[in-house]
Amino acid sequence: MNYDIVLGLETHVELSTKTKIFCGCTTAFKGEANTHCCPICIGLPGTMPRLNKEVLHYAIMAGLALNCKIAKYSKMDRKNYVYPDLPKAYQISQHDKPLCYDGHVTLSNGRTIGIERIHIEEDAGKLIHEGGATYVDYNRGGVPLIEIVTKPDFRDVEEAVEYLELIQLTMRYIGVSDCKMQEGSLRCDVNVSVKPSSQEELGTRTEIKNMNSFNNIRKAVNFETNRQIDVLSSGGKVIQETMRFDVENKETSPMRGKEDAQDYRYFKEPDLVRIHIEEDEVLKIKESLPELYGEKLKRYVEEFKLPVADAKLLVEYRKVAEFFEESTKNVKEIESYKNCSNLILSMIFAKFETETEKEEFKILVSAEEMEKLLNLIETKKIRNNMAKKTLDEMLLTGKKVFDIISEDDLKGLTDEELEKICSAAVEQNEKAVKDYMSGKVKAIKSLVGFVMKETKGRADANLAEEILVKILQQKG
Repeated sequence: MNYDIVLGLETHVELSTKTKIFCGCTTAFKGEANTHCCPICIGLPGTMPRLNKEVLHYAIMAGLALNCKIAKYSKMDRKNYVYPDLPKAYQISQHDKPLCYDGHVTLSNGRTIGIERIHIEEDAGKLIHEGGATYVDYNRGGVPLIEIVTKPDFRDVEEAVEYLELIQLTMRYIGVSDCKMQEGSLRCDVNVSVKPSSQEELGTRTEIKNMNSFNNIRKAVNFETNRQIDVLSSGGKVIQETMRFDVENKETSPMRGKEDAQDYRYFKEPDLVRIHIEEDEVLKIKESLPELYGEKLKRYVEEFKLPVADAKLLVEYRKVAEFFEESTKNVKEIESYKNCSNLILSMIFAKFETETEKEEFKILVSAEEMEKLLNLIETKKIRNNMAKKTLDEMLLTGKKVFDIISEDDLKGLTDEELEKICSAAVEQNEKAVKDYMSGKVKAIKSLVGFVMKETKGRADANLAEEILVKILQQKG
């Protein structure tokens, strides 16, 4: 029997506000345990929460970026459950009146994934298991989250991963979160079910909790779908339950029975007033949104004529894209966009070892100096090889273009001067000449290298090779 896979995602995104959702404590990552909290964070009796307005602003930005409608009226609710990382024994979240609803994103295969809701809530603390004991760090408690809940629209795990990558890029682009999975600021619960292909009704779902790696999501979903298919194929029934993923053994295992909304005994948070969002405020936020990842990628390919693979690498990092656009804002030739892209991807990216360094994009070269370098290439005053050599020195020293390139470098070479240097290359490189004459065609590159060194990169390498071949043929 053939089975269909059905997936839905609940993605938690930690917002980059400076203070927590209901108090003034810092949201800074790390720090000594239980030093970023106060009586409100840890739920001491008599404390009163106060909603951080910036959280609403960021959540609306996220909702608009994901094509959601924004609720005119919303409210906060108490989600009741007892767990050590939740000192109040309830979480302040949203239940039946989420801030954002009815959104969607479109995948590269053209399929639309529905977003059921985006709601705001507070994060819980963190449990630390050491030496058989469990400790609780409440620093993370009260950090603002948005939870993005999709409809069960995914039909394979690669669609789910593409969606998560798009969420990550979008949230970074609009500046509401750094979405660092390794730090827990983007994590995901995956709802998994399978059903016979001939059956319309969805199967019983399980939920894999707290996934924070794309690779682990792939492994966990593949294991869980195969497990459910095995259960159904043998005549059994899938039990609705919450699962954990064992990274070492690459398998899922039950944590507890899967809760439904009634299990949490939701009721309106009595210490917070109802939220009213004015339409004018929503329009103002919408107008402030930057160009989003998908729109920018399309423009780079269609307007700048960049290959899709190159455009993706530039657009993936917002600061890189900003540097690229600032550097090329005055170019006149379409080829200059490609030149700039090549210099960034080959020269600048080579200086970075991590994704974080690419995101931060801290370099000693300004966009203004990059523009000057591109202009010299565009007006054919220097060749690409000299541009690369110059940029390399600029990246290492912080020098400006004309601190490195002299007037002599800009003069160019006459055909007679180039022929003279090519003749010298043949005379002074007997081994390379001998190798070439004996059939080792690649030896010509050694002679071209001599010419480029002698001319400090001013020569046209292709023309130099043509002249060298002509001289060698005459010599033979």
